[in-house]
Amino acid sequence: MSKEIWCTLGPSSLNDRVIGRLEELGASLFRLNLSHTKLEKVAEILEYIQTRTKVPVCLDTEGAQVRTSDLAGGKVVVRENSTIRVHYKRVPGDANDLNLHPDYIAKQLIVGDLLKIDAEVLAQVVAVESDWVVLWVLNGGEIGQNKAVTLLERDVEMPAMTEKDKQALAIGKKMGVRFVALSFANRAADVDEIRALAGVEAMVTSKIECLSGLRHLPEIAARSDALLIDRGDLSRQVNIERIPALQKDIIRHAKLVGRKIYVATNLLESMVTSPNPTRAEVNDVFNTMMDGADGLVLAAETAIGAFPVAAAMMVKKVIREYEKNQGWQPTHYSSAPISTLVEPHGGFLVSRESREMNSPALPRPSFLFGTKESRSLQNLRTLQVQDTDLMDCVQIANGVYSPLTGFMSAKELASVLDHHRLLNGQVWTMPMVLQAHESALTNIAAGDRIALTDANDKIYAAMNVSEIYAFDFEEVARKWFGTTARKHPGVAKLAENGSRFVAGEIMLVEKMASPYAQYELSPSQTRVIFAQKGWSRVVGFHAGHLPNRLHEYAQLRALEAAHADGLYISLVMGPQQAGDFLPPPIFNSYQLLLHNDVYPSGKVVLGGSLFYPRYCGPRETVFHALCYKNMGCSHFVIECDHGHFDGFYDQAQTRELFKSLGDIGITPVFFDAIGYNPETQKYFESKSAKTMAMSDKAIQAALAKNETLPNWILRDIVQEMLMREISENRPVFY
Repeated sequence: MSKEIWCTLGPSSLNDRVIGRLEELGASLFRLNLSHTKLEKVAEILEYIQTRTKVPVCLDTEGAQVRTSDLAGGKVVVRENSTIRVHYKRVPGDANDLNLHPDYIAKQLIVGDLLKIDAEVLAQVVAVESDWVVLWVLNGGEIGQNKAVTLLERDVEMPAMTEKDKQALAIGKKMGVRFVALSFANRAADVDEIRALAGVEAMVTSKIECLSGLRHLPEIAARSDALLIDRGDLSRQVNIERIPALQKDIIRHAKLVGRKIYVATNLLESMVTSPNPTRAEVNDVFNTMMDGADGLVLAAETAIGAFPVAAAMMVKKVIREYEKNQGWQPTHYSSAPISTLVEPHGGFLVSRESREMNSPALPRPSFLFGTKESRSLQNLRTLQVQDTDLMDCVQIANGVYSPLTGFMSAKELASVLDHHRLLNGQVWTMPMVLQAHESALTNIAAGDRIALTDANDKIYAAMNVSEIYAFDFEEVARKWFGTTARKHPGVAKLAENGSRFVAGEIMLVEKMASPYAQYELSPSQTRVIFAQKGWSRVVGFHAGHLPNRLHEYAQLRALEAAHADGLYISLVMGPQQAGDFLPPPIFNSYQLLLHNDVYPSGKVVLGGSLFYPRYCGPRETVFHALCYKNMGCSHFVIECDHGHFDGFYDQAQTRELFKSLGDIGITPVFFDAIGYNPETQKYFESKSAKTMAMSDKAIQAALAKNETLPNWILRDIVQEMLMREISENRPVFY
């Protein structure tokens, strides 16, 4: 990203999940605010952060600032025209009596001083007594503990750093902290002082947040590595309507002297309590970048806010929009939300659908046919293919198989079989071939444009044939499936469907009619849905069976372990084995579980895609993961039997293949065998221990016989629904 994101860590974000997500979203610095951190906790918190992330930490000093001390209940409300005593000695804080920090400040107050306390309260010193000063409240409101107090109209001499700051900087230096921020920088000497304490290699950011800092801006900037505008504290001494102009002036000066400049406070303040910002806040963030700010600093939004990840995600989205609009063009307008999802495999989603779907004539796009003329589909030579081939055409056309644009050439197939990669080096494990008998290809040659039909001669796709080639059955079967045994269904299909492969790009003309079309979601649709829900980390689950309790365990555990925003459950809508459940009862079972709050609210999206089993073990599992990456998923659940068939493969092979391929852009979430312990009534994983479990096939067989299963394997509400469907003779099984 061209702009940096600094995130303040606090109660809402000092945990593994949020730190990991903020790092993933591009946080370049984690800020620890010493004003809200006890000294005895500094080393512990630094170690906690440093052991969980490579993002550097910045110690932000208390500096020369006045704050309220502890209050009963954390906050009090003071009435207008009431009095408050500010004590020199420590007292329990309430609406009538309180202390200021540092302790010596109260003794420097004189009659007539005006104090702004927290955001609302304005009070004047009306008496100075032996043990306290008396404030007259001119404007009432709420006062929180450890909140800023500003002395208006005159300055009070304060050291650049507190004793706590000095001790914390010493701890930070010892623990390798290189970034420090000087709060309330008043003069150049303050910068020299913090640099001497933090070390010569320290990167010092001076915060401009008071009038003295503004007056000495040139010399402060000259001694600093970077500047930060804290608009909140600055607006306590400068009228708020002047802040926008001051922000532009400070940024302009920083740029003139070659210093980085950051902006903090109230960037997305509403997101402290709301999952969405206001339009004004988004506009402010965008315009702050337009002013020239190098980075944006989230404070309360990530430290104490209810939606720290969402706040950082929103800043990232606005940064992307800012970057996109450098060199603005009208074509940049789009209704699609800015996405922080993983990129599709290869960098973009393939789209090979004719703009005139269901039209009797096929437009001839230049990338496929080479001219702008239209050509009647009926004039093309035809090749009758299987339904699974037409399903592959749909998946290629809508981007599920990105970056593929058609069926593979001999060289591409060899590269995939031998190296698990396409010719351009991108990881790809699944041979994508169009197989045909030699007799069906007598009138077709390389260079031809053909139409692909079903058994009824209905045309569904057009193809620009680039190559027709023979293949060595034994070699392809062994490399693809790991066996040449004809009892293997994948090998059997390869043996039966012809001796030739036809290569070339395709264009989808019409989608196959499907009784399950209502469940289908294309990658472009899932990405819009995930972005609209504010998700960037999504766990994908390949659902070919009923949602039994072991699946539930894996799904919810993966959602938790990945610190994900949501779970995408995609139904397998292509043909399965006889006896398997049809998509509708599977979908209805998941809907029933959602309605009964089995899954966390707002965390699950159900959909479907035209997958069908290929029975090639590890290759198929990696292939599925890449397809879910195209759908926008960052993680993919892999149970111990994923992609396996009758003992031909084991998960160790799958893990090894993933390891050998390196980072493919989607993270596998592996599960060993999942079992149930009736004594503890808990589910668990085990590599070797005998587990109490039940296979999907056994569950299907039991339900087909009208047998009731224990609730630990399949929830009663699902069984009752399925039994009704079966008793009423509705289609349930393939």
